[in-house]
Amino acid sequence: MALQLYIGNKNYSSWSMRPWVLMKQTGIEFDEVMVRFDSFDAGSAFKRTLRGISPVGKVPVLVDGDLAVWDTLAIAETLAERFPDKTLWPTDPKQRARARSVCAEMHSGFTALRSHCPMNIEAVLPEVGRLIWRDQSAVRADTARLCGLWGELLTAQPTKMPDGSVPLLFGRFTIADAFFAPVCMRLKTYALPLPANLCDYVERVAALPGVKAWTDAARTEHDFLDFEEPYRLGR
Repeated sequence: MALQLYIGNKNYSSWSMRPWVLMKQTGIEFDEVMVRFDSFDAGSAFKRTLRGISPVGKVPVLVDGDLAVWDTLAIAETLAERFPDKTLWPTDPKQRARARSVCAEMHSGFTALRSHCPMNIEAVLPEVGRLIWRDQSAVRADTARLCGLWGELLTAQPTKMPDGSVPLLFGRFTIADAFFAPVCMRLKTYALPLPANLCDYVERVAALPGVKAWTDAARTEHDFLDFEEPYRLGR
């Protein structure tokens, strides 16, 4: 029986994006089950669909037979154990511990950036980004931390990988890049200022086949959900 991954709208659901991109980019076969957002009220179609699948009633959920795994970090760890040949974490123990640390920080941190700049892949909101940057010191602080973190990791990588490609955070693609993919989309949507080398990293992530497959699909959804759209009145 194939793995199933329950996800929400690709345009909005940053949590769903992480495991979907991880599996797509590394060639792990799965069936996608899209549960479109309508509302998050107890009686909504979204909540009714997830009833009996996930005890928390949220996406993403990875279903493997009679096992359901929720939360992006738990899903990533489960996949790393289930598919050791995919080497989803760095092979070096110290680098693997570092990758786990930065994923956990992304998982629980950067709250101002995530709150003020919700993921909206099909939107282009640089004017909103300028206002957020001017008025929200916590967003500036989160972005500074992000720049420091990425800069340190990327500086430690070789100029080129053995295949000639430019390195990602831990050289080749890992869970860490999947975890930071949604924030890359936020940085693009709101055009927040970054150093040139980190803009290049954002573009490398956006060009990954797994990420591009997600973002291409997000732009075809044509949903407009006002509770996900603090800055627009329509598409």
